[in-house]
Amino acid sequence: MTQTRLYMDCSAAEARVLSPLVENAFEDEGYPVASFETDAAAGRWSVSLYVSDEETGQAEKRLAEIARDAGLDADIGREELGDTDWVSLTLSGLKPVRAGRYVVHGSHDRAAPRAHEIAIEIEAGIAFGTGHHGTTAGCLDMLDACLKKRPCRNALDLGTGSGVLAIAIAKSLPIHVLASDIDADSVMTARDNSRLNGVAGQVEAICAAGFSHRRFADNVPFDLVVANILAGPLMAMAHDLARHVARGGTVILSGLLPHQKARIVASYRAQGLIFERAHLRDDWLTLVFHRP
Repeated sequence: MTQTRLYMDCSAAEARVLSPLVENAFEDEGYPVASFETDAAAGRWSVSLYVSDEETGQAEKRLAEIARDAGLDADIGREELGDTDWVSLTLSGLKPVRAGRYVVHGSHDRAAPRAHEIAIEIEAGIAFGTGHHGTTAGCLDMLDACLKKRPCRNALDLGTGSGVLAIAIAKSLPIHVLASDIDADSVMTARDNSRLNGVAGQVEAICAAGFSHRRFADNVPFDLVVANILAGPLMAMAHDLARHVARGGTVILSGLLPHQKARIVASYRAQGLIFERAHLRDDWLTLVFHRP
């Protein structure tokens, strides 16, 4: 899957304005957005959007409109990434992430976990999810808290990406975890990471859009569902997701910005779920519900 990085070089103040605008504009598509400092001395930053090659032209036009509407004069650059595992290329420079009792690390940091921690080794490949994003780390925080609070015998990781959440569940409990993703590359990465972490016998990774795959019907109901996706898809699938949850079951939703909380809570309350709590990590929101 070839990709292109579209980027805008700007000041730190402009990056603070542009980054959330770009995230909001492309939240339904799920394109990754990154904001980072490129020149500390000059105070220059870059706001980047990663898109598939066929979407580059339209995405570039939308970025130009976003900058113009914000009153900013930002030129848009383009970098062809080709068929490169660009996520894994950066993994070696990332430090371990601790969330609850979990520590997510790459192969270069196998000595990082402490005795009481649950280690999860992730090589992201071309799937989303190294554990370093606030959405994944926030899910792990809430997953740890919920597993200590309620029993779980059957779990679902919806939109699994690299498989980090499914692996966390499987390493916490001796149960079956169904892990689904719409992207075939992500499913392969999740399977590879499950083998790497010794839980391939527990984690079943499938390629599926929504709940259409027969394995959902085979495993329903789930007493734990984690979905680290985006607000648009989470709202669209509220009905289907809720009907797959067992009574007394827990739902953990992430991939959300704070201003999206009210809409998501309303959508899932309308399906009979009880809102429990919100957790903010690195400006990303994780919501916890349960079915009475």
